[in-house]
Amino acid sequence: MANLSEPYVIHYPRIVAIADATGSHVELIEFVDCVGGAMWSKHHYAQSPLVKNVRCVGQTMRYLLTPGTVDLALEGSRFPAGISSCVVDTYEIAVTYIGMGGGGVGAAACRSDAHGVLRSRSDPAGGGKVAGATIWLPRRQRVLIGVDDTDTPEEGATWTLVHNIAKAVEDEHSVYLSHTIVQLFPVPYRTKNCVSLVAEFATTDARGLTDRFRQLLEQYTLSRKTGMAVYTGFTPSRELLAFGWKVKRGEIDPGLLDTLQDPNLTIIMKGRGIVGAVAALPFYTNYKEALELCSGKT
Repeated sequence: MANLSEPYVIHYPRIVAIADATGSHVELIEFVDCVGGAMWSKHHYAQSPLVKNVRCVGQTMRYLLTPGTVDLALEGSRFPAGISSCVVDTYEIAVTYIGMGGGGVGAAACRSDAHGVLRSRSDPAGGGKVAGATIWLPRRQRVLIGVDDTDTPEEGATWTLVHNIAKAVEDEHSVYLSHTIVQLFPVPYRTKNCVSLVAEFATTDARGLTDRFRQLLEQYTLSRKTGMAVYTGFTPSRELLAFGWKVKRGEIDPGLLDTLQDPNLTIIMKGRGIVGAVAALPFYTNYKEALELCSGKT
């Protein structure tokens, strides 16, 4: 019979934090191993005043936080755990969790040694005790990489290539967060399904990440018309979202791309696929909208 080395601890595989340029918005991204525990945290942590939104994306739970420190009036069953502090400085983001009973175990023991945590401070947890922990994470920024037109009628698939490149470029500076297939308007010159891709990263080295991704894309693409675009910022602009919907709803003049004024957008490879690559960016993790097939009549 197997022995359990830590029968009352479930370790979070990884925790990542992204901040906007001003440090006024933070997305805390927890990779989860136990879905039940993650859903319990989602339900209760949402009551914390610092938590503005919580959503589950794949194997991650994402908390949109407003930096600050608050006292939490914990109450068994009703509000047994939450996030009580989020502090942003130039290079790090500190997050404090607190909970009672099993919630204290999750707050103190389960998160403190997750991959990505620089250091932590935690209380003894278990039984009926109230316990907390503060973890310090690198301050990362969001980078979205859009890609379109890497295959031919004979071979290839853009969605698989983007995923495999995204996994290959991960390192201690850059974490691969998500992969979103975006349905575009089915123009006549499509390969077959007319989709583009956006890969999302949390990074402290945007330039190095972009360079590595571009090199592998240039090496493995099967098309001479590949497009690659990069957006570096917390949330894509309304202008970029409007452009994305235009590309989903009908065939557009490629010259419209030149009218975009978003300073966070960089064109890396300007083949014909660049229109779809840019259009994919604002739909990252918004899978319902991303996969919608528009008729072109709206």
